[in-house]
Amino acid sequence: MHEEPGTAVVAPPQGAVYIVFQEAAGYRPPIWPPADGEQRAMTHLDFQVADLDTAVAEAVARGAVLAPDQPQEHVRVLFDAAGHPFCLCRDDG
Repeated sequence: MHEEPGTAVVAPPQGAVYIVFQEAAGYRPPIWPPADGEQRAMTHLDFQVADLDTAVAEAVARGAVLAPDQPQEHVRVLFDAAGHPFCLCRDDG
Protein backbone atom coordinates (compact mmCIF):
# COMPACT_ATOMS: atom_id res chain seq x y z
CA MET A 1 0.00 0.00 0.00
CA HIS A 2 1.21 3.49 -0.89
CA GLU A 3 1.38 5.84 2.09
CA GLU A 4 2.42 9.46 1.79
CA PRO A 5 1.12 12.56 3.59
CA GLY A 6 -1.53 14.34 1.54
CA THR A 7 -2.14 11.31 -0.68
CA ALA A 8 -4.95 8.74 -0.80
CA VAL A 9 -5.16 5.71 -3.08
CA VAL A 10 -8.31 3.80 -4.06
CA ALA A 11 -7.58 0.35 -5.50
CA PRO A 12 -9.43 -2.96 -5.74
CA PRO A 13 -7.67 -5.87 -4.01
CA GLN A 14 -6.94 -7.78 -7.25
CA GLY A 15 -6.97 -4.97 -9.80
CA ALA A 16 -4.36 -3.13 -11.79
CA VAL A 17 -6.52 0.01 -12.00
CA TYR A 18 -6.32 2.51 -9.18
CA ILE A 19 -7.06 6.17 -8.49
CA VAL A 20 -4.64 8.43 -6.64
CA PHE A 21 -5.76 11.64 -4.93
CA GLN A 22 -3.14 14.20 -3.92
CA GLU A 23 -3.41 17.35 -1.88
CA ALA A 24 -2.76 20.50 -3.93
CA ALA A 25 -1.26 23.65 -2.46
CA GLY A 26 -3.10 26.79 -3.55
CA TYR A 27 -6.19 24.80 -4.52
CA ARG A 28 -9.08 26.76 -6.05
CA PRO A 29 -12.37 24.95 -6.60
CA PRO A 30 -13.48 24.74 -10.24
CA ILE A 31 -16.26 26.92 -11.60
CA TRP A 32 -19.43 25.26 -12.91
CA PRO A 33 -20.47 25.74 -15.55
CA PRO A 34 -16.99 26.32 -16.99
CA ALA A 35 -16.04 29.96 -17.60
CA ASP A 36 -13.12 31.43 -19.54
CA GLY A 37 -10.24 32.43 -17.29
CA GLU A 38 -11.56 30.48 -14.29
CA GLN A 39 -10.35 27.22 -12.72
CA ARG A 40 -11.56 24.27 -14.82
CA ALA A 41 -12.53 20.90 -13.36
CA MET A 42 -9.52 18.63 -12.93
CA THR A 43 -11.58 15.46 -13.07
CA HIS A 44 -15.23 14.59 -13.42
CA LEU A 45 -17.06 11.48 -12.32
CA ASP A 46 -20.52 10.33 -13.44
CA PHE A 47 -22.45 7.80 -11.36
CA GLN A 48 -25.45 5.91 -12.74
CA VAL A 49 -28.30 5.63 -10.23
CA ALA A 50 -31.69 3.92 -10.34
CA ASP A 51 -33.53 6.65 -8.42
CA LEU A 52 -32.19 10.13 -9.12
CA ASP A 53 -34.11 11.97 -6.37
CA THR A 54 -33.07 9.47 -3.69
CA ALA A 55 -29.43 9.51 -4.81
CA VAL A 56 -29.33 13.32 -4.76
CA ALA A 57 -30.86 13.38 -1.27
CA GLU A 58 -28.30 10.85 -0.03
CA ALA A 59 -25.40 12.80 -1.56
CA VAL A 60 -26.61 16.08 -0.04
CA ALA A 61 -27.06 14.39 3.35
CA ARG A 62 -23.37 13.40 3.13
CA GLY A 63 -22.17 16.93 2.36
CA ALA A 64 -22.60 17.38 -1.39
CA VAL A 65 -24.15 20.59 -2.71
CA LEU A 66 -26.54 20.74 -5.65
CA ALA A 67 -25.21 23.01 -8.41
CA PRO A 68 -27.47 25.91 -9.40
CA ASP A 69 -27.04 25.11 -13.11
CA GLN A 70 -28.72 21.82 -14.13
CA PRO A 71 -28.43 21.41 -17.92
CA GLN A 72 -30.12 17.98 -18.29
CA GLU A 73 -33.36 16.53 -16.94
CA HIS A 74 -31.94 13.04 -16.25
CA VAL A 75 -28.66 14.27 -14.68
CA ARG A 76 -27.93 16.21 -11.49
CA VAL A 77 -24.67 18.13 -11.11
CA LEU A 78 -23.40 18.32 -7.54
CA PHE A 79 -20.22 19.54 -5.83
CA ASP A 80 -18.25 17.48 -3.32
CA ALA A 81 -16.88 19.03 -0.12
CA ALA A 82 -13.82 20.38 -1.96
CA GLY A 83 -15.92 21.92 -4.74
CA HIS A 84 -15.32 19.31 -7.47
CA PRO A 85 -18.37 18.77 -9.68
CA PHE A 86 -19.74 15.27 -10.22
CA CYS A 87 -22.92 13.97 -11.79
CA LEU A 88 -25.61 11.55 -10.76
CA CYS A 89 -27.22 10.13 -13.90
CA ARG A 90 -30.56 8.35 -13.91
CA ASP A 91 -30.10 4.86 -15.35
CA ASP A 92 -33.01 4.43 -17.72
CA GLY A 93 -31.61 1.08 -18.90
